[in-house]
Amino acid sequence: MDAILLQILNGLDKGGAYALIALGLTLVFGTLGVVNFAHGALFMLGAFCAVTVQKILTLSLKVKDESITFFDAYKEQPYLELWFGDFGTKIIDWSVPISIVIAIPIMLLIGLAMERGLIRHFYKRPHADQILVTFGLAIVMQEIIKSFFGANPIPTPAPEIVAGSAPIGVLLGLGESVVYPWWRLIYLLFSGVVIFAVFAFLQFTTFGMVVRAGMHDRETVGLLGINVERRFTIVFGIAAVVAGLAGVMYVPILPPDYHMGMDFLVLSFVVVVVGGMGSLGGAVAAGFLLGILQSFASMNEIKDIIPGIDQIIIYLVAVVIILVRPRGLMGRKGVMED
Repeated sequence: MDAILLQILNGLDKGGAYALIALGLTLVFGTLGVVNFAHGALFMLGAFCAVTVQKILTLSLKVKDESITFFDAYKEQPYLELWFGDFGTKIIDWSVPISIVIAIPIMLLIGLAMERGLIRHFYKRPHADQILVTFGLAIVMQEIIKSFFGANPIPTPAPEIVAGSAPIGVLLGLGESVVYPWWRLIYLLFSGVVIFAVFAFLQFTTFGMVVRAGMHDRETVGLLGINVERRFTIVFGIAAVVAGLAGVMYVPILPPDYHMGMDFLVLSFVVVVVGGMGSLGGAVAAGFLLGILQSFASMNEIKDIIPGIDQIIIYLVAVVIILVRPRGLMGRKGVMED
């Protein structure tokens, strides 16, 4: 029972990342009709926003180490600690949460620039052209990050107060042996909040209602005198923010490197296909479902029976879904069927 609970939590945690990226992919496809293979790169850029904030907050000055008296020794001490003492230390410790506030406007501007500068010119082009140009853009972003930050993963810790594990076994009456990292629980909660916020925005605001109407019939909405294109541009920016925030919050779980976006993109695109192209609910449901399946497939008991199953389980499920229901679990009729 303990192992099953931990695997479910692992699956929900990983599924949260898949769902957030897939949600952005589906938003872009549903509104603009663009298959955006650069969306994983936005996840990576969000992660490196957190890395950049940490590097800025830890800018240091060489000062004399007073603890060594035999000779003159120097150590690096962050400016924030020199200026603000213990409060500066706490600011550095909370670099990841601080990065969330900073990443929102940055990712919004990046998303708007991408849509205005490149994506809008491929609205009516074949999907193959869209995939090629966005995939090329993703590679360019990867190489830029690699040139600035190097090829190695960069550890970015969570705040010390949530660096340990939560005694979920005690809370659920399963004993003290069942624990789970606090930050992973926070990430799961964060994923749920962001997903709820996006759905609430689309469902209960006038802006969201126009966007949903435009997803179904753009021409009719345009004939009503509504500037649909401007709203869709903003939606692209929102999708970039969602992907970026997913990346920011994931850095304490997986130290970011330049190709992490492509790793998550491939899996998230499979999630979108399984959930159904253009279906927001399908993308979220498939993200969590496939995350749980992948988590259980990674158990040693399963891998002993079928070696490597954890690496291919998502693709096997996708193949079965596409064969049985080509439009995905919750896909709309006619989407990607031309």
